[in-house]
Amino acid sequence: MKKRQLGKSELKVSEICMGTMTFGTSCDEKLAFEIMDRALEAGINFFDTAEIYPIPCVAETVGNTETIVGNWLKTQDRDSIILATKIVGPSYGWFDSPVRHGRARINEEQIIEAVEGSLKRLQTDYIDLYQVHWPDHSIDYQEPLSAFDKLIRAGKIRVIGSSNETSWGAMNSLRVSENNNLPRFESIQNNFSLINRRCESELAQVCRKENMSLLPYSPLGGGVLTGKYNNGHPEGARFTDYLKLTEERRLKMATRFVNDRTIETTKRLMKVAESINTSVTTLSVAWSKQHDFVASTIIGATSVEQLNESLIAADLILDDETLARIDQIDFEIPTAMTEDGLRRL
Repeated sequence: MKKRQLGKSELKVSEICMGTMTFGTSCDEKLAFEIMDRALEAGINFFDTAEIYPIPCVAETVGNTETIVGNWLKTQDRDSIILATKIVGPSYGWFDSPVRHGRARINEEQIIEAVEGSLKRLQTDYIDLYQVHWPDHSIDYQEPLSAFDKLIRAGKIRVIGSSNETSWGAMNSLRVSENNNLPRFESIQNNFSLINRRCESELAQVCRKENMSLLPYSPLGGGVLTGKYNNGHPEGARFTDYLKLTEERRLKMATRFVNDRTIETTKRLMKVAESINTSVTTLSVAWSKQHDFVASTIIGATSVEQLNESLIAADLILDDETLARIDQIDFEIPTAMTEDGLRRL
């Protein structure tokens, strides 16, 4: 599998990254090991997790994903793997964080506590890419960047990145880094897919001009782009379960992802995929990784079979005609997901 440079750093990451947020809920440890083994066999060297995983995040299971990944990692050649994890940060009302008594902030004290916790669960001496899961725009970026600088000098983390970040936040962080000779965020991990193409506008320009790398998550639109919601809400699916809850955040998320516009977009994309003898799942991952500002596309899986379908995209390059057909669908159904949550920051 091809590898790309992460921002300006020395890290070389596979074009596809193995996401782990279901490990500990939808996937038990045995199945998680099988999925990670298959990913490694396919040439993936990049694995992404978070202190708050698995999803949905509840106090009883928080941290279990890192523990599972750590148990697997100790059976591997550690230096051959690029390991990424995240500090949760504030949730801006989207959910009540079960981490640090619900008072998650991106300050020096909590950063150090979070890193030490992740290192212990992951059973490793260092984290290759340490990311801010949700930014904290209420504080000066100098405080977290200074804390990250100390941790880099101590050898506990190598490179830093952001997630769910805005273009303003990215540029502000770079300004603070440059003015204070502090490490810079080399990557931005945001929601990006064929039903949520917002990153192609302002954020793409930031990435290109500033040599930052986008790490798209949810390239299958939370499973919508597999087509499984085309005929209703299948039992056991994430957004089917969310619609049964009374929690406002998950209800809104379900309707953002699963609505008439996203379903119609998926149906049209399925016809494009069929015309080139592939699945809409493979098409979606291939489209994501084909962007020049993307270093690695993060995929998830709850079975080896699901993973294999996404892995086909590693060798698939979409031609100009196919890309034009995809763009026409977006022109006819713009902004299929009505919003992606960043407006709350």
